[in-house]
Amino acid sequence: MKETLLKIWQDAWPGIKATQPLPTGEGVIDESAFNTLEVDKVFDAVNYATTTVGQAVLYRSLTQPSDNLEELHAKQEAVRELSDNPHLAAALANIIGLAAGQENDFYRLLFGQFVGSFTSARESHEIDGYGYAQYKKGVRFLLELVEEIQALEAPKSAYLKSLFDKITAFADTRSYSLMKGPAYLTEKGIYCKEERRGSLLPAVIFMPRIIKPLLLAAVFGVYWLLSTFTPADMRLDLPDQTVFLAPLLLLYFPIVGGFDRDKCIVPLRNIYKNSDAVGETLDALGQLDELLSFLKFAEHFGHSMVLPTLIDSPHHRMNLTEARNPVLSKAYNDYVGNDLVLDDEKLMLVTGPNSGGKTAFCKTITQIQLLAQIGCFVPAKAATLTVADRIFYQVPEISHLNDGEGRFGTELKRTKDIFLATTEKSLVVLDELSEGTTFEEKMESSTNVLNGFYRKGNSTVLITHNHQLVDYFVKKKIGMPKQVEFANDAPTYKLVPGISRVSHADRVAKKIGFSKEDIDNYLAETK
Repeated sequence: MKETLLKIWQDAWPGIKATQPLPTGEGVIDESAFNTLEVDKVFDAVNYATTTVGQAVLYRSLTQPSDNLEELHAKQEAVRELSDNPHLAAALANIIGLAAGQENDFYRLLFGQFVGSFTSARESHEIDGYGYAQYKKGVRFLLELVEEIQALEAPKSAYLKSLFDKITAFADTRSYSLMKGPAYLTEKGIYCKEERRGSLLPAVIFMPRIIKPLLLAAVFGVYWLLSTFTPADMRLDLPDQTVFLAPLLLLYFPIVGGFDRDKCIVPLRNIYKNSDAVGETLDALGQLDELLSFLKFAEHFGHSMVLPTLIDSPHHRMNLTEARNPVLSKAYNDYVGNDLVLDDEKLMLVTGPNSGGKTAFCKTITQIQLLAQIGCFVPAKAATLTVADRIFYQVPEISHLNDGEGRFGTELKRTKDIFLATTEKSLVVLDELSEGTTFEEKMESSTNVLNGFYRKGNSTVLITHNHQLVDYFVKKKIGMPKQVEFANDAPTYKLVPGISRVSHADRVAKKIGFSKEDIDNYLAETK
């Protein structure tokens, strides 16, 4: 079970990007794949969540995607229910919108810094006065959330119902009772109303306000008794009484306010901060916001979107129709979609000139796989795929001075780590192999590596300019050769069967202004 965001936020102000990928072999993606897949950009594309916790939940999902087929089916079922029930979706959106307006009040209560009784708060994380106003606003956030969810009709899908149940179940917790009040301060700690029943311990009742009618009544009662039963010759007249009472009233505020802040509000916020029930309720709110974000992503994307069909299979499979990149398609309306069938053929070899769309295509399929494994819509007309236990994307790495292996060794270490971590249910994309060595050694090493992955049984996609390597596997009737299509020396960004044997290096050099002619012209001008 994942840590709640409240646990992750313990020592810092709540942040959206608080979670990190798990180490290689422990999660679906590791840090290297996370960076190469540009998950931050995928997050920006999908993120329509309105609360901080909703955005943090979405980011956590992308950082640590699920490989549990049953869990993902349940999440998809919830997305479908919200899609088919606009009334429920609108009611939830309204609740989450209200929560977004109050959310920071709760975080300020839990994580804010008290600036003093006579200092005004200037920063969003500061609390002025004795904290009464902040306490009431902070606890109201969760109390009203529970009331609003309780008022909604129970959903039908299991995942959505579980989120509703988590929020409404908060009403039966100690933290909720303390928030609703009253809270009782005893020598053994703070008690809620239910814990107080039958207890004979003397207690101070905490009410979040500076004016305490009972306390003031007691003070004035004592004063009245003293005034009434003091001998007449010892009584103070009215001016003297005023002089005597005024300092007492001035002391009342710092004494009572300081006591409530230090002995009640600070301990209570620490209870809430460390409460599993509070953490689970916050997460449930974020998960509801995440589901609505998926709907808005599909609504605003501008191209075909579908909830993928997730299947169980002995090895990874993927079948996409008109798949588009979830990041680039938002920026480019004319982005070209491509089909992909990775079924019993477990190896695909992609060739073609630079800037033809090889990398964009491979990022498209891996980012679609990632979106599928958070329960989200994917940009395609149709999509059927297996849930991957690992998603890897390797690109050529720059060697470091202290690794002692050079570029070839640095890359090979990464390839080895990927190989050892994969199973037949993994998806692996390799962008070139065995760079930094001779052609002969590159052929031998790349052949060994690809044969190893093929025998392991996972889906492997290789991007390469090495058509001789592709020829080798085609002759052995292993692998599916694909190439990026060009028409009139320009890319169509379509993936078609075949092997490309051209590089168009000169076209790219001319495009960036560094062809042979450009170099000659530069040298001529500088003489």
